[in-house]
Amino acid sequence: MSTMFDLAVIGGGVNGAGVARDAAGRGARVLLLERGDLAEGTSSNSTKLIHGGLRYLEHYEFSLVREALTEREVLWGIAPHIIWPLRFILPHRPGLRPRWLLRLGLFLYDHLGGRKYLPSAKSIDLANHPAGAPLKPEFNRAFAYSDGWVDDARLVVLNARDAADRGAEVRTRCEVTALSREGDHWRIAAGGETFTARAVVNAAGPRVLDLLGRAGEPTTQRMRLVRGSHIVVNKLFDHNFAYFFQLPDGRIFFAIPYESDFTLIGTTDVDHTGSLDEVHASPEEIAYLCEGASEYFRTPVTPADVVWTYSGVRPLIDDGSGKPEAATRGYSFELDGGADGTAPLLSVFGGKITTYRELSTEAVEKLAPFLPVLQGADWTGSAPLPGGDFGRFDAPALARELMAQYPFLSEHDAARLVRLYGTRARSILGTASTAADLGEDFGHGLTAAEVDHLVAHEWARTPDDILWRRTKLGLRFTPEQTARLTTYLAERITPA
Repeated sequence: MSTMFDLAVIGGGVNGAGVARDAAGRGARVLLLERGDLAEGTSSNSTKLIHGGLRYLEHYEFSLVREALTEREVLWGIAPHIIWPLRFILPHRPGLRPRWLLRLGLFLYDHLGGRKYLPSAKSIDLANHPAGAPLKPEFNRAFAYSDGWVDDARLVVLNARDAADRGAEVRTRCEVTALSREGDHWRIAAGGETFTARAVVNAAGPRVLDLLGRAGEPTTQRMRLVRGSHIVVNKLFDHNFAYFFQLPDGRIFFAIPYESDFTLIGTTDVDHTGSLDEVHASPEEIAYLCEGASEYFRTPVTPADVVWTYSGVRPLIDDGSGKPEAATRGYSFELDGGADGTAPLLSVFGGKITTYRELSTEAVEKLAPFLPVLQGADWTGSAPLPGGDFGRFDAPALARELMAQYPFLSEHDAARLVRLYGTRARSILGTASTAADLGEDFGHGLTAAEVDHLVAHEWARTPDDILWRRTKLGLRFTPEQTARLTTYLAERITPA
């Protein structure tokens, strides 16, 4: 007889992994099912910001902005290895939003969310500031303000890892093909197996309505699928500031330092109507981002400069907004069953990566009346994610400790390991006394020991899992290095 889970969470993006973590930590027996790899869809294709959403103030979404601003420092506190502060430069552009409006918006941004550690906004003279050097000379005044950066895919993986450490069962590449309510429980067919659960959370992101249809559950909720595309180019500036740029069409976009040697530019907002399996930036989107960047930077950016693009489909609540960028980034729930003794199904609509933890807590608390096993109050805002059990400002010190303990590590490699794994970097390095003890180096510091760790503890199965979601080394790997990694994985992973 199959195990009866208290809760089955369908969808291994940030919301699903967050719900699984919270519920497992409150004592529930949790099953997390993901059709592909963790964070394979929307949650690894964001702009990679932990931010309040400055532009949402224009749409009067004060509650959403307040919640997100509060979460910035909470998330930074529990994951200081994969989340860190970033200072943004917002140039004033004559003819667009006036300076007084920008100043007012930033004043609200500084005071809505209980900021404690991040520096406040201020006006700067670009002629005497490092951020002014790469910009065209007509941009002479700007504002500097604070937000945060996140390794989005790792945020998902670490939530899933913590859920598993607390007893959850995590199944990747395990697509749900059927689910049916059988009185007080659900029967779920996935990956050639059958599972049973007392409750289900539908956190399927862009596929949330498809899963409801598969379950035969009616809904009046409408979703708007909006594609956000990004481009990556060789770095356009040598400082650590990011940029928030305005365009004449009213939209905004970011230019952000990325993986030391690159600049990330994005995002677009385009209604997506195609397949969810193949989501790519269109030539028009790439040209749009290049043209936008070229309006600000002294050195033009062209499609020929693009070394990589990625796109994600955001599952937004359809609130009737005319433009995709105006659609709300808020979230809502739909609960079916539960009160009449039947097994509950909670569907998650919308959301953004910054507010995933609050969303997860609210989802678990909505199910608590039907699952007595769920004990206690919100705990996820104070418990560090795996590897994050060190101070907000202590990543450099941790890297130095690793170099002292493992003298063969370069400064770059130590910093990279800390940024990915935090204190759990030691579980990769183990008792190694030389670099050779870590096994084959596939390139750019990725060793067999690290690959083995990702396979054993982070559900990695393919080169893409490792190079694009777990480490971001895909930007640097050659085809030959990727081929060698592919062979190594094939030798160690038994097909399901």
